[in-house]
Amino acid sequence: QRRVAITDGNEYKSYLSMEGRDQGVKLDCALDLMRRLPPQNIEKNLSDLIDLNPDLCDELLASVDQPLKIAKCKKTNKDYLLCDYNRDGDSYRSPWSNEYDPPIEDGTFPTDKIRQFEIDANFAFDLYREQYFEGGISSCYFWGLDNGGFAGAILIKKTGDGSKMFKGSWDSIHVVEVQEKGAGRNAHYKLISTVMLWLQNSRPESGTMDLGGSLSRTAEKDAPVTDMSSHIVNIGRMVEKMENGIRMTLDTIYFGKTRDIMNKTRSLVDLNIRGLTDKLNSQLADALKQHNTFKNKEN
Repeated sequence: QRRVAITDGNEYKSYLSMEGRDQGVKLDCALDLMRRLPPQNIEKNLSDLIDLNPDLCDELLASVDQPLKIAKCKKTNKDYLLCDYNRDGDSYRSPWSNEYDPPIEDGTFPTDKIRQFEIDANFAFDLYREQYFEGGISSCYFWGLDNGGFAGAILIKKTGDGSKMFKGSWDSIHVVEVQEKGAGRNAHYKLISTVMLWLQNSRPESGTMDLGGSLSRTAEKDAPVTDMSSHIVNIGRMVEKMENGIRMTLDTIYFGKTRDIMNKTRSLVDLNIRGLTDKLNSQLADALKQHNTFKNKEN
């Protein structure tokens, strides 16, 4: 009921469109609304919010993570993921060929050193994706920073198997910043991870059920470094640990809570049998209480 009320959005719409309302308050309202809407419809909902208040366009686009889109590299015929981190204007750079589509003359490219690191990272995380997700698509993009370090984005997307009764998608976006210190023998890593998950189950006997949400977490750590390949190992361990933690949290929050609600609202046991069972449990509890009371008096 709460989701339906929020989706209707009458209260939020009037609040967001109020003239003279503080811009920061409007942004907080918009982000609060986006967190409550289904992630599979995030593009439409984001577009509607921007139409409602165009002044929030830049802030919303920068603050709201959107599901990853897929493109095919024309040179290698491999799929890759699109995001702001490989976009330059209206073109996107392929991690496999390092070319933009559509082609542009003055596109931003990583240095030779970072490009080689990007190639190795794509190979490593492609194996990671296959082991953990048994399918899907992964892409890694890295770039240099003005302060001498570098940063990157590790993207993973896994969609449903195409079944008519089951649809779903897992989108994980990991943005990492690396700063070497101690003459290059150690490095400080800062990781920001966002996972968007949605599932839809449609069966004649149970109807349609939507389940979805997103979760963001951050982590930092220092680790020893011997060469550039050490960064891949350190980043890989952080991403693996982060995804396992988020996966467990999603299972507890979304699936666990849904199971609890369904178990309380629907029972496969006859009501008469359940009533007898509850009565028996109550009688046993009373008998045990009386026994303990009597035993204490004897002592």
